[in-house]
Amino acid sequence: MFLTVFLSNCQKNRVIKTHGIFYLQNRAVLLKVQTTNKNDVIKILGKPHSKPLLYEQNTWIYIERTRTKGKLLKLGKNVLLNNNVLVLKFDKYGILEEKLFYDKKKMNEYKFAKAETKNTVRRGSFVRSFVNSLRQKMQSNAKK
Repeated sequence: MFLTVFLSNCQKNRVIKTHGIFYLQNRAVLLKVQTTNKNDVIKILGKPHSKPLLYEQNTWIYIERTRTKGKLLKLGKNVLLNNNVLVLKFDKYGILEEKLFYDKKKMNEYKFAKAETKNTVRRGSFVRSFVNSLRQKMQSNAKK
C-alpha cells in the first residue's frame, strides 16, 4: 500500500497552469524606458490585461500567474510559483515613461477580519414572500 501511494505521486513532468503572459519578466527586459512606445509594447506583450477607466489612461497592467500541484507533503494543493505584475506608464506622446515590476517576493500578506455583520432585518423565505404576493393579488381582484 505504501508503494502504491508513493508511486502514484511520482510524475516526470509536473503540470503547470499559467494565467496571463508567459515569461513576463523576460519580456519586460526588452522594454526600454524613454525609447519604447505603445506599438512596440503591443508587439512584445500584446494588448494589456487592464487599463484604468477614468484617470491615468496611459497606465497599462500585465499579469502572469503560474501555479502547480504541490508535493505529497502539501497534499496536492495548488502552489503558487509566479505571481508577476508589470505596470507600464506612458507619457502623453505614447513613450514609455516608467516600468514597475512586482513579483511574488513583493506580495503583501493581508489578514482579513473573520467577523460577520448579522442581518437584523429578516424578510422571510422566498416561498413565503411569493405566497404573500399571490394573496395580495387575489384580494385586490376580489374587491373589484
